[in-house]
Amino acid sequence: MDRLETRELVYFVAVAEELHFSRAAERLGMSQPPLSRAIARLERRMGVALLRRTSRRVELTSAGAVFLAECRSLLEGLDSAVLRTQRADRPPRLVLAVRPGTGSGLLAGLLRSYDGDAEPEIMFTHERTQALREGRADLALVCIGSDDLTDLRTTRVAEENPIALLPREHGLASRGAVTVSELRQEQFYQEHCPPMGLDEVLDRVALGRLITVVGSAAGERLTRDVCAVPVTDLPATTLALGWLGNVAKPEINAFVGAARRVAIGQGHVPANAA
Repeated sequence: MDRLETRELVYFVAVAEELHFSRAAERLGMSQPPLSRAIARLERRMGVALLRRTSRRVELTSAGAVFLAECRSLLEGLDSAVLRTQRADRPPRLVLAVRPGTGSGLLAGLLRSYDGDAEPEIMFTHERTQALREGRADLALVCIGSDDLTDLRTTRVAEENPIALLPREHGLASRGAVTVSELRQEQFYQEHCPPMGLDEVLDRVALGRLITVVGSAAGERLTRDVCAVPVTDLPATTLALGWLGNVAKPEINAFVGAARRVAIGQGHVPANAA
């Protein structure tokens, strides 16, 4: 069979997600008859039934469910390829996606070590690996063992222990350690640190509007109104730089090489593990 066209994938995804031809046609900005014909033609070309139609409903077949997942992946990959290509035609830039609450000392050390042409930019997000795969970031500070590192290359840069950030006058602030179950009983506890810089996180904690867990590197920036208490029932985190192995970019290689040398020099990781 001839290669499928992108619009055929878009048509099918719309119908598969709406499970209603009229709504799918409205979503696509077209009339229903051409859409119905396009899906029927797609099924004939592929030789499989993708949809099960009755007078009252539309359902995905098992083959249709597989094809929907594949179409989404292909379309996301195409969007990412376009974005990376557009960025390649612009002045050099290097976007580093990091977890909210990441210690500024760690970031500063990584940024100081890099002397390439591109100006590094920081993106605070919980979806760091997704930002890589979508082409919105070039590098990400990821957690070995908890983040999905499929199709990523990595190099270790640091080890961090979990600490809870608490207002200094809080009842738990004087404790030698706390547990997650204790933190969950607090009104302003957030399991995931808000997507913002560390300074804003510390301001919210100082105002008594936030309690959260971050890596121990954040303890370097504590203010007089914020206290850090070790969290005993969470494991230490191995931080690494991650990047897509199929993306060739000199700026990425330069940043990774500099970060690896810093990590080895500061003893965060042995030379043979970096």
